[in-house]
Amino acid sequence: MNERPVSWLVIEKGWRVIAADSADVGTVDRVVGDENLDIFDGLAISTGTLRTPVYVPAEQVDELTDGTVKLTIQGAAVDELQAYREPPAVEEILPEKASLMDRIADWFRGPRR
Repeated sequence: MNERPVSWLVIEKGWRVIAADSADVGTVDRVVGDENLDIFDGLAISTGTLRTPVYVPAEQVDELTDGTVKLTIQGAAVDELQAYREPPAVEEILPEKASLMDRIADWFRGPRR
């Protein structure tokens, strides 16, 4: 019985991860992507107790059904994946508003060439 595919947006921690050769390789630890822009980047999967989760790029995710993620790679290839590293925090830096004195000085200087 085939289950219907689901969106990456519904993946939850703990879903089973199955390799292309049907080997049970772990569980979803974290979903990596931007929900606002609907960009799925990949998954961090836990391959065992006390092991660091590994990163599976979205290109290696084949099929998503309720509670299960199927990969395009073989079970042995999962052991070769890189450890998942938390992406750096993103900080938006906004320019400070120029003071009244700076704006007056710019006005006297005129247009820049």
